[in-house]
Amino acid sequence: MLDQTKTDIKEVITERSPQKREEIYNEYVKENTPRKSWFINLCKAFVVGGLICVLGQFLTDMYIRTGMTQDTASLYTTLSLILLSILLTGFNLYQKLANFAGAGTLVPITGFANSVAAPAIEFKEEGQVFGIGCKIFTIAGPVILYGVFCSWILGILYLLAKMFGWPV
Repeated sequence: MLDQTKTDIKEVITERSPQKREEIYNEYVKENTPRKSWFINLCKAFVVGGLICVLGQFLTDMYIRTGMTQDTASLYTTLSLILLSILLTGFNLYQKLANFAGAGTLVPITGFANSVAAPAIEFKEEGQVFGIGCKIFTIAGPVILYGVFCSWILGILYLLAKMFGWPV
């Protein structure tokens, strides 16, 4: 198998015809691309995402039983899920869970916490400023930027609608 792959690569390198080279390359990619069932991936994402949500509801119920109000319990649940996500990211377990469950781990709170923590952990060797400080928002930064920008635009539209008496 390995000898065949080496032979195919040599053919691609030495092949003069771009069409033949592309054909060989496409065949190589097709053979080596892992095949995954979309239905199984969908089920995994649904189950894992659902379990994260069930954990969140369990935490909320647990906090309410301690005497907290619904609003306070919801805040503590959010903080708990963020902490759990960051800890799992730090121990390199969140990535394994994401590889298994795919989009199921993108439940907003945990996925966002992971997207902030992962680059910070990855670039910590580059130092506090150029590593963690510069890289911490590489993934989440655009989400924050465009979220704030869209909120600002919608706020201005809302203000204009109120000023001119338009129904909102």
